[in-house]
Amino acid sequence: METHIRYTSLADLAQVALAVIDFGKNTPVWLFEGNMGAGKTTLIKAICQQWQVSNHVQSPTFSLVNEYVTAAGQTIYHFDFYRIKNEYEALDMGVEEYFDSGNYCLVEWPSKIENLLPLSYVQVTITVETNGERLVNLALTNA
Repeated sequence: METHIRYTSLADLAQVALAVIDFGKNTPVWLFEGNMGAGKTTLIKAICQQWQVSNHVQSPTFSLVNEYVTAAGQTIYHFDFYRIKNEYEALDMGVEEYFDSGNYCLVEWPSKIENLLPLSYVQVTITVETNGERLVNLALTNA
């Protein structure tokens, strides 16, 4: 299953976030890919806002993972693997246990841990068009 969303401004992000949430609601691991500055963290912030996360949402670039809690008491994990040197770092921090937790796991730079990814996930790919629009491609992978 696959779908595409195009948006032109930050004012559109709430609707984009709702569409992503609806698309991925039955799959807990979401992988966010896109060039630096494409808007991965910004989209994750918008998704967390829709889930009414009470914590400050920011990229966990140095800590590798941030834990957020929604108004409903659900735990969300946000990963950023941009700075890891190898997959062993992700293994050492217990990434597989996070993925198996059943909680939503929002993963930036998943290509850095390609061999550790679960069999089922939502792939969220953000592309910046030449006119500045963002194209969000959503694909569901069930192996």
